[in-house]
Amino acid sequence: MDAVELARLQFALTAGAHFLFVALTLGLATLVAIVQTRATLTGSRVHMRMTRFWGQLYVINYAMGIVTGLVMEFQFGLSWSGLTHFAGNVFGASLALETLVAFFIESTFLGLWIFGWDRLNRWAHLALIWVVTLTAYASAFWIMIANGFLQNPVGHRLVNGGLELVDFGAMVANPAALTAFGHVLSAGLVVGAFFMAGVSAWHLRRRTHEQEFFRKSLRLGVGVSLPALFLTASFGGVSFDSMQPTKVAAWVNSPERLAEAQAQMEAVHGPGDYLPPVGAVHAAGTVMMTLFAVMLLVSLVSVVLMAFRPAVLRLRPWHWLLTLMIPIPFVTTIAGWLFRELGRQPWAVFGLLRTSDAVSPLTRGQTLASLVVFTTLFGVLIVVNYWLLARTARRDPGTVALGASRTAETPEPALSY
Repeated sequence: MDAVELARLQFALTAGAHFLFVALTLGLATLVAIVQTRATLTGSRVHMRMTRFWGQLYVINYAMGIVTGLVMEFQFGLSWSGLTHFAGNVFGASLALETLVAFFIESTFLGLWIFGWDRLNRWAHLALIWVVTLTAYASAFWIMIANGFLQNPVGHRLVNGGLELVDFGAMVANPAALTAFGHVLSAGLVVGAFFMAGVSAWHLRRRTHEQEFFRKSLRLGVGVSLPALFLTASFGGVSFDSMQPTKVAAWVNSPERLAEAQAQMEAVHGPGDYLPPVGAVHAAGTVMMTLFAVMLLVSLVSVVLMAFRPAVLRLRPWHWLLTLMIPIPFVTTIAGWLFRELGRQPWAVFGLLRTSDAVSPLTRGQTLASLVVFTTLFGVLIVVNYWLLARTARRDPGTVALGASRTAETPEPALSY
């Protein structure tokens, strides 16, 4: 592999690993906000304890995701200086807004939520988690605006060999970005829903004494999974309208469509190979679609079963199935990300900048060393995050540290904490 391929592999591994954290963060933030809203409105002790339990898992994943995001940002200057020099004045604006939202607003309000359990009234504390959730959405929005520009560059002009932003509104309204944003948000809900249902099923299978706690959690996870899957499919289907013709041809994998797409690109850009890696794009799309069908089937069956209380509490084969389903949404999202990004090749900015011209002028040895360091670091972070999540998810809800200055047994007014 040459330096370009090594740089691509490094970014693929690190961006894919980071997206695993992002998907769970988006899903869990929403579910925690929903549960805390129910607890605040009704004074339900079990829902307040659910907020603490699932909230602690969210905080762990968020913290590790921030670390991976910081590490990944270094690659734009390290490995992709050609991209930043050519188009940084355009998509850099959205990346700067994402940094402002994620590292200042979101993290600040999350800190207030974590440490404000006994210091703020219930309504102020509830508002904090919704601000955290909405800023997580905003962070994802600006990232997808930047990515959407790479997929479908709009709102720019070419000046002295580089791009300048001339229409910020066109960039924000880019259909390649907006449909992808909806797709990512709904996919995050799928990840969070199956995670919540799977962890709850694990506890119920072990005949936990917290049956009411995990029965409600399982029902919430299953109940959210089905509409989230339909939303994901809807946004995914709409996104085909703004998809590059070469990517569509690779997905269809028809010789006639591939030849037609190649001819269209040659007519605009001159002779060259403009087709993405057809086999990889088709395989990624097939995996995504197949696993989506599996999740949809499991979700449909689960929605029916959750109507029967004895099944929720005692049907161990179902509990096993839901637990085994936890990693499936993660694999599906990675397959979808590969389909989207591989299908853009050989362009870093579609139709404007080739990937081979976007990479930094590094030697193969330098790029290989960077790949080894980044991959090792991300591997350690993923293992640590999995270990922390698994250890915390297996614990009894009564041992959760988040907001634990008042336990469930401490007398308190029905609508405060």
